[in-house]
Amino acid sequence: MRATLRWAHADLRTHRGEALFIVLATAGIIASLLLATALFGYATNPWQRVFTRANGAHLWIHTGPSADAARLAALDGVESVSGPYRTASATVESRGTRATVELRGADDTPPTTGRPLLDSGRWLDPGTPDGVVLERDLARALWVETGDWLTLPGSPRPLTVLGVADHAEPRYSPGERSGTVWALPSVVERTGERTGQVVGLRLSDPGDTDYAVQRSVTELGAGAVTQVSSWQQARAEAQGDTRLLGQVLGLFGLGALLAAALAVFGAISTRIRGHLRDISVLKAIGFTPGQVVRVFLAQHVAFALLGTVLATVLIETLGSGIPGRLGDAVRVWQGLPGHAAALLAVPVGAVLFIGATTCLAAWRAGRVSPVPVLRSAGPAGSRLSGPARRALGLRLPPALVLGLHRTFTRSPRSMATIARLALPLVLITVALSAWTTVERFESKPEQLGLAAALTARADKGLDDREARALLEADDRVRAAHPGVEVTALVPGQTGTIALRGLGTREEPYPFTLAAGRPAQGPDEAVAGQGLLDLLDVQVGDWIRMTVGGRPQILHIVGRSIEPENSGRVISTSLDTLRENDPGLRPALYQLQLRPGADPHAVGAALTGASDGRLDIREVTNPAGGPAPLRGVVLGLIAVLALIGLTELSTVIGGSVREGERDLLALKAVGLSPRQITAVTVTAVAGTALAAAVVGAALGVPLARLLIDAQGRSSGIGAGIAQTPSPWLLVLLGAAAVLGAAALATLPAARAAHRRLADTLSAVA
Repeated sequence: MRATLRWAHADLRTHRGEALFIVLATAGIIASLLLATALFGYATNPWQRVFTRANGAHLWIHTGPSADAARLAALDGVESVSGPYRTASATVESRGTRATVELRGADDTPPTTGRPLLDSGRWLDPGTPDGVVLERDLARALWVETGDWLTLPGSPRPLTVLGVADHAEPRYSPGERSGTVWALPSVVERTGERTGQVVGLRLSDPGDTDYAVQRSVTELGAGAVTQVSSWQQARAEAQGDTRLLGQVLGLFGLGALLAAALAVFGAISTRIRGHLRDISVLKAIGFTPGQVVRVFLAQHVAFALLGTVLATVLIETLGSGIPGRLGDAVRVWQGLPGHAAALLAVPVGAVLFIGATTCLAAWRAGRVSPVPVLRSAGPAGSRLSGPARRALGLRLPPALVLGLHRTFTRSPRSMATIARLALPLVLITVALSAWTTVERFESKPEQLGLAAALTARADKGLDDREARALLEADDRVRAAHPGVEVTALVPGQTGTIALRGLGTREEPYPFTLAAGRPAQGPDEAVAGQGLLDLLDVQVGDWIRMTVGGRPQILHIVGRSIEPENSGRVISTSLDTLRENDPGLRPALYQLQLRPGADPHAVGAALTGASDGRLDIREVTNPAGGPAPLRGVVLGLIAVLALIGLTELSTVIGGSVREGERDLLALKAVGLSPRQITAVTVTAVAGTALAAAVVGAALGVPLARLLIDAQGRSSGIGAGIAQTPSPWLLVLLGAAAVLGAAALATLPAARAAHRRLADTLSAVA
């Protein structure tokens, strides 16, 4: 054992550069994996971010007005409570849009548990007794912002919107769940109906949620509890909107893990192949195969542990200080429940994998003959091929010909190297495709179901003819399509769908179709992928629904790309809906603008021209959510680039070492050191070029397949993928090739200028 450790120490002192490379490569890969884990948790778990920041309650229990809900604070396992608050049901209205809400009496100081997070405005103020704060989804549905007014049917006193807040409770859903409106207790007492109470419980162990529900019901009585909502329910509903992003980033995480694993394996295998002569000497002086295996295993496990500890400490202590989205991701990830487990699992898994791969490579080292055998000047099968000889006959540069020959005719090992280097490039291509898809939503929204840039709603005193005249008077408005959107109940389904009537048969609305044809005739409609999946129907089928107590039967003739309502939308013309309800009048107008028109400026001009009788809003672009995540995509690309750089360093080291045995032959045929350097640089650049071609060839169809598949699962539908432009792919490939050539130049030049005695020793 002592001899083994002494040789390992002597080898470490002799090969300090290689040891440092292994440690830094391992640290870089572990840091990449930890950052990828942080990015995954940050991007796919927005609800968890809100829950952590708000110190959210794990249980919200609704009771009758006479229940003593405050007693729940004394239950075992309850860490803190929010409330109890007095509640009342009410209906609020803004610009003709109504919503059922739960008025919740709160103090003028936000609670510490279950705290609403203000997006805009301010919290409740006794100086504004009629002021309220709305949850974000409710404010969006009512088209209200800070400073707007809400009216309650039958009440002469309007409510002033003081702020808009986000929370970690189940969100507002039209027709399914009431929205939350925080107000002073005096507003709740005089305004609402069906009064009650609600209390939030934060548990010391979230896993005891079901038990806490049972204890609460037992404590208050089954008749006192009217509704219970848990953190699991809220999280499941919130994560439904981020399923696409979560699955895509999950794929990136797995791909980065595989790429990192292959990079580590390549680095270790290359280093052991470079020590074959030392292994022979060790066996000649009495080392057993088991001792040889333990030498390399101890060395590389020590390197892995050192690199892992270094990366873990750096990410844990300095990761939150990284500028931009990466730092935010690490900071939020450190507050998530699974942070400690991930911080332990990723490094331990990496060390175990490195140990396994080292054992596999070291086992081959243990089988090396104790008598060092002189290797031939070139391995079998390395003779110049016919094309290479013809290229030399055409007086092409020898360095170019010999370098490319070394790249593509050097056994399956070369193909494995190209495959390992191509994997990060494949994933980078997929990441760039995700980027360009988001850019497509912003630059060409009309191709993705967003033909209208503005939505207008008219006051009750403005009829259809006057409203259209005001809208079309602006030269920047190409068309103003009248429309309505109602909630329809489908027989056999517990949920509802959105039924839209947009445009007329004379001026149809330009829906973006991915399959079928536009709706032109009576009772014809187009539907989103989410609706087709919900009802298990396809283009060409007839469906029956109920709208306001009236049956509506429509023929689906096309599939449209629907970025709203998870694709659970069916659209037809306003004329078709009027056949079932002749008194139907437009509730909104979808405005198509001419190229170059600024939606904000047009909206302001139309609002001023109508003296405030038109409420103009910009159409919400679904890229508004993923757009801030461009920083996350850049972070993923940086992680993958680091892994690729690690593999590229291994390729350079292996290429230089493999070229040492050709050095005497190349000098013998008259090549100068500069030409010999060019041979190695060309071989490395050729490997990078082959990997770039493979990465683009596999990455583009894979990206289209994955993005369209996730589009279908999210309800938007296939047809949204936008792959990078050819020029961007060429730029990526050129960066890989030029970077490889630049990194290989210095070590190749050093090898080419080695002394003759050193070269003979290396060949031996």
